[in-house]
Amino acid sequence: MKLTIVGTGYVGLVAGACFADTGHEVICVDKDQKKIEGLKKGIIPIFEPGLSDIVLRNVESSQLSFTSDLKSAVQESAVIFIAVGTPQDEDGSADLTHVLAVARAIGESMNDKKFVVTKSTVPVGTGKKVKDAITSISKYPVDVISNPEFLKEGTAIDDFMRPDRVVVGVNSKEAESVMRELYEPFVRNNHPILVMDVVSAEMTKYAANAMLAARVSFMNEIANLCEKVGADVNSVRVGMGTDDRIGMRFLYPGIGYGGSCFPKDVQALVRTAKDYGVELKIGRATEEVNQYQKRTIAFKVASHFGEDLKGRSFGVWGLSFKPQTDDVREAPSAVIIKELQDRGATFRVHDPEAKDTFASNYPELKVTFVKNQYEALEGVDALIICTEWNTYRRPNFDKIGSLMKGKVIFDGRNLYDLQKMKELGYSYYSVGRPRV
Repeated sequence: MKLTIVGTGYVGLVAGACFADTGHEVICVDKDQKKIEGLKKGIIPIFEPGLSDIVLRNVESSQLSFTSDLKSAVQESAVIFIAVGTPQDEDGSADLTHVLAVARAIGESMNDKKFVVTKSTVPVGTGKKVKDAITSISKYPVDVISNPEFLKEGTAIDDFMRPDRVVVGVNSKEAESVMRELYEPFVRNNHPILVMDVVSAEMTKYAANAMLAARVSFMNEIANLCEKVGADVNSVRVGMGTDDRIGMRFLYPGIGYGGSCFPKDVQALVRTAKDYGVELKIGRATEEVNQYQKRTIAFKVASHFGEDLKGRSFGVWGLSFKPQTDDVREAPSAVIIKELQDRGATFRVHDPEAKDTFASNYPELKVTFVKNQYEALEGVDALIICTEWNTYRRPNFDKIGSLMKGKVIFDGRNLYDLQKMKELGYSYYSVGRPRV
């Protein structure tokens, strides 16, 4: 089948590469000519393990191509995926400007019947808006389909190739048949293709992410309470998670969630509910807890060193919102650095992949970037850990202690054993566990 993917961001590029890898002819379209020229040369604009190999392999075999010519791509393809950004608007809702602009461009380009699939995360009712935008321009029939993505950054290729489930929202049997044909190679593990109406598919994406975000925020509140009462959140987490009704996933305490999905999707769902006269109290509380949680390490630093941090410097390990990605959108590291910078602190920071994206996204945060994680510790007052990259899990603690002015660590990801840190003589602050 010949497919067009409009948008070569995270979702579009992963989807295009994976569809091409199963034998489909895929045209990826983007209006950013510089990005298109880079992709043609094998320059991948995002860091995602395994993505570069798949893109290069399929470009070489001519299964995957890149262009800025939307019209010709639409006319050559039976199925067109919309995978452009839906940035957050000022009121928390998803901004559909790009999605609807693409829909209108598709309508202007159509030469026969098309299947148009919304892959972008879009609020309930977007499918109808996309169809109206197309049919107001085109005389040709169109089926608009909802096919939300459930990719986790850092494991996106595996998530696409071996999904837990595929959610498809359709209004016709013909559209269902097309989507089943597309996804059949990915569900040979007997995981389901869930076919439903378009509105339910749109709601499923937001509901799933809001539920996962709520688990994270709930566990972070429990962790904060554990610190006050002297409990160990790791023991509590195991005690909860071994209950079959709860399970272990998304029960790890930390310094809050970030990235492009959870923060935006929770707020967009709350806004959608408000538009329909419904108050999502849990959704709103989920985001409020998360915003507070991102600041907790800063509170601990200020408690240890005092509110006035002029003359204090800190080493930061990890900038991305999670490991195996260079995504720093809504990253806790940015909140922590700003909170402490406002108190006068300076920073030496290290991240295996996210230096450039952090510098681009947060130019107002003046930090010193270093190439080596230990270089970040030279002469600093303490270490702050924001991301659980593997390279930080088994460090040389003697070297850490010799490089810093004092043996103080603020660990936002609970990487180290409490007893070991006590034996090594560190002042060690973690999340939901007793301070040593």
